[in-house]
Amino acid sequence: VQLQASGGGLVQPGGSLRLSCAASGSTLDNYAIGWFRQAPEKGREWVSCISAGDGNKLYTDSVKGRFTISGDNAKNTVYLQMNNLKAEDTALYFCAADRGGECAVAMYDYWGQGTQVTVSS
Repeated sequence: VQLQASGGGLVQPGGSLRLSCAASGSTLDNYAIGWFRQAPEKGREWVSCISAGDGNKLYTDSVKGRFTISGDNAKNTVYLQMNNLKAEDTALYFCAADRGGECAVAMYDYWGQGTQVTVSS
């Protein structure tokens, strides 16, 4: 499966963006899809994940209540709706897919290129 993230941009603090992770080569409904981010001079951080099948959703604590992950099987795309953005959300965001389908034990087999999110006034 090939993954492509899009939807990043420059937004003011408190603003919103919706990131998309579009897949080709396979259907996403068999995979767990995770979102990660990496800020300058920092390590990669897991942000959120949606499991295949039951659609269980997980979030890192810093984005709970602000970010929402969802999937559209018809479009073979997973979204990350990001609201009330903060400066510390600034990072390169990218998505990944895990063949096992369960977020709790995902190791992520496929990675896409990222999309830049910059939160600044």
